[in-house]
Amino acid sequence: MLVGDDLDVPLGGRELVLHNRYEVLSIVNDILVALWFIIGSILFFQESTTTAGTWLFLIGSIELLIRPVIRLSRNVHLRTITRTRNSNDF
Repeated sequence: MLVGDDLDVPLGGRELVLHNRYEVLSIVNDILVALWFIIGSILFFQESTTTAGTWLFLIGSIELLIRPVIRLSRNVHLRTITRTRNSNDF
Protein backbone atom coordinates (compact mmCIF):
# COMPACT_ATOMS: atom_id res chain seq x y z
CA MET A 1 0.00 0.00 0.00
CA LEU A 2 1.38 3.42 -0.92
CA VAL A 3 1.11 6.14 1.70
CA GLY A 4 2.54 9.46 0.54
CA ASP A 5 6.10 8.79 -0.61
CA ASP A 6 6.52 5.71 1.60
CA LEU A 7 5.79 2.14 0.72
CA ASP A 8 3.98 0.47 3.60
CA VAL A 9 5.09 -3.15 3.53
CA PRO A 10 5.09 -5.49 6.51
CA LEU A 11 8.80 -6.37 6.48
CA GLY A 12 9.42 -6.03 10.18
CA GLY A 13 12.45 -3.98 11.15
CA ARG A 14 14.02 -4.11 7.66
CA GLU A 15 11.65 -1.57 6.10
CA LEU A 16 12.31 0.88 8.91
CA VAL A 17 16.08 0.47 8.57
CA LEU A 18 15.95 1.00 4.80
CA HIS A 19 13.79 4.09 5.15
CA ASN A 20 16.04 5.53 7.86
CA ARG A 21 19.24 4.89 5.88
CA TYR A 22 17.89 6.65 2.81
CA GLU A 23 16.52 9.44 4.99
CA VAL A 24 19.93 10.03 6.60
CA LEU A 25 21.57 9.99 3.17
CA SER A 26 19.07 12.59 1.96
CA ILE A 27 19.63 14.82 5.01
CA VAL A 28 23.43 14.67 4.60
CA ASN A 29 23.00 15.57 0.93
CA ASP A 30 20.80 18.56 1.83
CA ILE A 31 23.40 19.79 4.34
CA LEU A 32 26.14 19.51 1.71
CA VAL A 33 24.03 21.46 -0.81
CA ALA A 34 23.61 24.27 1.71
CA LEU A 35 27.31 24.30 2.57
CA TRP A 36 28.44 24.42 -1.08
CA PHE A 37 26.12 27.35 -1.82
CA ILE A 38 26.99 29.26 1.37
CA ILE A 39 30.74 28.85 0.87
CA GLY A 40 30.38 29.60 -2.84
CA SER A 41 28.48 32.78 -2.05
CA ILE A 42 31.16 33.92 0.39
CA LEU A 43 33.87 33.25 -2.20
CA PHE A 44 32.06 35.55 -4.64
CA PHE A 45 32.81 38.56 -2.40
CA GLN A 46 36.39 38.68 -3.65
CA GLU A 47 37.34 38.57 -7.30
CA SER A 48 40.33 36.31 -6.61
CA THR A 49 38.08 33.53 -5.27
CA THR A 50 35.25 33.81 -7.81
CA THR A 51 36.40 30.73 -9.76
CA ALA A 52 36.37 28.59 -6.61
CA GLY A 53 32.90 29.95 -5.80
CA THR A 54 31.69 29.03 -9.29
CA TRP A 55 32.94 25.46 -8.83
CA LEU A 56 31.12 25.20 -5.50
CA PHE A 57 27.90 26.41 -7.15
CA LEU A 58 28.34 23.68 -9.76
CA ILE A 59 28.93 21.06 -7.04
CA GLY A 60 25.82 22.32 -5.20
CA SER A 61 23.77 22.03 -8.37
CA ILE A 62 24.93 18.46 -8.89
CA GLU A 63 24.03 17.69 -5.27
CA LEU A 64 20.52 19.03 -5.98
CA LEU A 65 20.24 16.41 -8.71
CA ILE A 66 21.38 13.69 -6.30
CA ARG A 67 18.41 14.28 -3.98
CA PRO A 68 15.73 12.86 -6.31
CA VAL A 69 18.14 10.06 -7.26
CA ILE A 70 18.30 9.06 -3.57
CA ARG A 71 14.49 9.05 -3.32
CA LEU A 72 14.15 7.06 -6.54
CA SER A 73 16.75 4.54 -5.34
CA ARG A 74 14.87 4.08 -2.09
CA ASN A 75 11.58 3.47 -3.89
CA VAL A 76 13.15 1.00 -6.34
CA HIS A 77 14.88 -0.81 -3.47
CA LEU A 78 11.67 -1.12 -1.45
CA ARG A 79 9.67 -2.25 -4.50
CA THR A 80 12.30 -4.88 -5.33
CA ILE A 81 12.13 -6.25 -1.80
CA THR A 82 8.31 -6.22 -1.95
CA ARG A 83 8.24 -8.13 -5.25
CA THR A 84 10.79 -10.64 -3.97
CA ARG A 85 8.78 -11.13 -0.79
CA ASN A 86 5.48 -11.48 -2.67
CA SER A 87 6.94 -14.02 -5.13
CA ASN A 88 8.24 -16.09 -2.22
CA ASP A 89 4.77 -16.20 -0.63
CA PHE A 90 3.40 -18.49 -3.34
